[in-house]
Amino acid sequence: MRTNPITDGSERAIIEDLLDRSREALIETVRGLSDADARRRLVASLTTPISLLKHAAAAERIWFQRFWAGLDESECDGYSRRDEGTFTVADDESLAAVIAEFERASRRSREIASRFDLDDTKTNPREGTVSMRWTLLAMIQEFARHAGHGDILREQIDNPAP
Repeated sequence: MRTNPITDGSERAIIEDLLDRSREALIETVRGLSDADARRRLVASLTTPISLLKHAAAAERIWFQRFWAGLDESECDGYSRRDEGTFTVADDESLAAVIAEFERASRRSREIASRFDLDDTKTNPREGTVSMRWTLLAMIQEFARHAGHGDILREQIDNPAP
């Protein structure tokens, strides 16, 4: 993880740095886990360490590829529907492959976001009119929240209750 946050500079640079830090924090919650531990279900929901990353990759696609770039689902590089399927990890997918998938989706999101100003807006059927600024901040919130979930799951895996 990078150690020098951007704390002064343009609004865009600060927001993008915080988003990248949230992405990195989520990945850090799974580093060093075995594939079996990454798939462990420790809560009633579909939430597992690996499924959090799978969901985050889908969120990247939903917001940047589908919404901002206007791509059809078939043009996206993975699952991009807003439903529980975002947490689905195939049996043959390794943790390393899912980390790489999230990193690829994040790179593509950065490229798409760079085409827009922070004040550019589009209408979303659920949220109404949203700006690129709002989208970037919403992704920070989403990934930071899921990194917190991942931290709790990781604590349960690393320190099982007696």
